[in-house]
Amino acid sequence: MQRIVIIANGAAYGSESLFNSLRLAIALREQQPVELKVFLMSDAVTAGLRGQKPAEGYNIQQMLEILTAQDVPVKLCKTCTDGRGITPLPLADGVEIGTLTELAQWTINADKVLTF
Repeated sequence: MQRIVIIANGAAYGSESLFNSLRLAIALREQQPVELKVFLMSDAVTAGLRGQKPAEGYNIQQMLEILTAQDVPVKLCKTCTDGRGITPLPLADGVEIGTLTELAQWTINADKVLTF
């Protein structure tokens, strides 16, 4: 089974970088067999917050919940969430706070690491 890690850094609605990384994640998850993991860093961590209500277009929270409902681990960098003051806030269903040590382990075990 192919093991893929996606690391995204872009803001939830500031550019399409995060959106495109999640589009790819959903498309990859539809391919079998693949083990997929998603780690959000920098401004992308705000995507993991619950209660998003974008005025129009795509909804990042829904995209993350599609992935977590399919047992794809989605983690937010703890250093990044701490730096933005969002660590104690409620997260989207299935999204968790992760550490750089976890990302390092994911990277070591991955066949491919994609960054956005």
